[in-house]
Amino acid sequence: MSTEHRQVLDRRVVVHDTGGAGVPVVVVHGFPGSSADWVGVVPLLAERHRVITFDLPGYGASDKTPGASYSLFRQADVVEALLADLGVSACAIVGHDMGDTVTAELLARRRHGRLDLDVEQVVLTNGSIFIDQAVLTRGQRLTLRLPGRPLPFSLPTAILRRSLEESFAPGAPAPAGAVDAMIAAIRHDHGDRLLPVLIRYILERRRHQARWTDALVSYDRPLTLLWGEQDPIAVVAMAHRLADLRPATTVRTFPELGHWPSVEAPAVLTAAVLQALEGLR
Repeated sequence: MSTEHRQVLDRRVVVHDTGGAGVPVVVVHGFPGSSADWVGVVPLLAERHRVITFDLPGYGASDKTPGASYSLFRQADVVEALLADLGVSACAIVGHDMGDTVTAELLARRRHGRLDLDVEQVVLTNGSIFIDQAVLTRGQRLTLRLPGRPLPFSLPTAILRRSLEESFAPGAPAPAGAVDAMIAAIRHDHGDRLLPVLIRYILERRRHQARWTDALVSYDRPLTLLWGEQDPIAVVAMAHRLADLRPATTVRTFPELGHWPSVEAPAVLTAAVLQALEGLR
């Protein structure tokens, strides 16, 4: 697998590409994670598909510039430009958490004839696709109350740890070392100071719910939801609600998994993703 930094629009983005033939699988991570959340999945997926992962600006090892835009629309711009730069004209997208909404924005552009990318299939894992049903953690609520600008100081590790642990459920706890790895990725280049800015995507999600719901419901290719039932934030009722609105949606839920399927049970998730993408060539 190759890893490189690419200049995309005005941002430096770290990209991991397993290479290989065929239509690639593009993974779009969530908040406050990074491509590192998928390290247990990528090698297994790569046995059958070319897999492209990356850190969105503001996350992981990509640019974390104070004062830059981290709008969901801007993140979709970055994904679109990055794939064009890589020469990708068609792909399947696997999204998680905030990445579900970045994916929905790409589908909205596709629906309106403004996307030069053929999205052949979509697989979404736990994310607040219906923000009115989301049960925000205490840490998320507190961060949203802060002014929407970078902090002048780094957050204590105990606060980061407690906030991340709240996103795991008692029935689907964080594997050993998982929270430490997330904290390290968040802290890279003082990224923890950006959290009050990055979490503003939730407010944006509320404002544009109709646009992104319409994009998912009107998508005319295979759409699969893989959902951990123990998710304390993006509750499983969201998956069933989309299936009610879009009966062609394939929904598979996992009683033992929570908000972070790629972290909690990478082999289980990979098998489900591979099954969903069985017709992709």
